Amino acid sequence: MYGGSHVQLITNTWLAGQGDAWFYYLAQEGFIVFTLDNRGSDNRGRAFEQATFRNLGDAEMEDQLSGVDYLKSLKYVDAGRIGVDGWSYGGFMTMSLMTRHPGLFKVAVAGGPVIDWSYYEVMYTERYMDTPQTNADGYKKNSLFNYVENLKGKMMLIHGTSDNVVVWQHSISYLKKCIEKNIQVDYFVYPGYEHNVRGKDRVHLMNKITDYFKENL
Repeated sequence: MYGGSHVQLITNTWLAGQGDAWFYYLAQEGFIVFTLDNRGSDNRGRAFEQATFRNLGDAEMEDQLSGVDYLKSLKYVDAGRIGVDGWSYGGFMTMSLMTRHPGLFKVAVAGGPVIDWSYYEVMYTERYMDTPQTNADGYKKNSLFNYVENLKGKMMLIHGTSDNVVVWQHSISYLKKCIEKNIQVDYFVYPGYEHNVRGKDRVHLMNKITDYFKENL
């Protein structure tokens, strides 16, 4: 999942690209792969996109939860073994679902996750959240620091040590909060990588995520 603005994952086209090839591999390994574009994403009108204004994470989760309800309605879906994976905004959404709706997902992998919007770049954040001074409640409500102790199931965080988009401070600070709350999470870093893992080492990343789901889901 992604879930953020300016991205549309569901299109009437053939899938292509390394990430999507990975989806085919997961399907070959027996996984059901499901993706949903929630409110806030592109190309479905202004009202659809602006539904998340000042409350990043709320309407998006409602839509994703509707998708989970749909999955659970299918006879061939094991409702007790659903996992979630996302990067960047998708990492924020993954962790939000795991800790604001605990117990719904068994396993999660969150890459380069935004933990607190007050840590994120002003150009993006204040466009969608206004300033911390004018929207203090919105920033507080959607800070993942507030939900650490709710975590159930297995969750792994992944971050590049040179991430200049979602800076390393996000996940490091989250780990510190987990330690304070005696909450166990798994963590992996990619030394020297910025906001995503590209090139030959991306194979390592996809194997890392795949193995985590295979072992824990």
